[in-house]
Amino acid sequence: MKSLKTVFILYCIVFTILQLFYFLDQPIPGFIRNYLADFLCMPIVLSICLFVVQLVKKDKSIRLNISTISSVFLMYSIYFEMILPPIHWRYTADYRDVLLYLAGSIIFYFLQKAP
Repeated sequence: MKSLKTVFILYCIVFTILQLFYFLDQPIPGFIRNYLADFLCMPIVLSICLFVVQLVKKDKSIRLNISTISSVFLMYSIYFEMILPPIHWRYTADYRDVLLYLAGSIIFYFLQKAP
C-alpha cells in the first residue's frame, strides 16, 4: 500500500506542475498538454476513493474491486468524452483520452494490489 501512496503523491505533484504551467501559459509539448492529465486522472481519483473508503470503514486492508474501478472508468469516459463535448467548447471527445483513463485504471488496480 505504501507504493500506492507514493505514486499518488508523485502523480499529484506532476498534475500540480502541469496546472501551474497551464496557468502561467508556459509552452508544453502537445502530447503532454493534451494527454498527461487524462492519464493521471484515474489513479488520483481512485486513490482518493480508496483512502476515503478505508477511513470510513476504518480498515486499511480494503481494496477497490475491478467492478468499482470499471464503474468509475466508465463514468468518467461517458461524462467527459460523450456528454460534455457537445455542451461545452472546453471539452473535446477523443478516444485516446478513454485509452488513457483505461491505462490509469489498470495501473491503479495493480498498484493497490501490491503489498
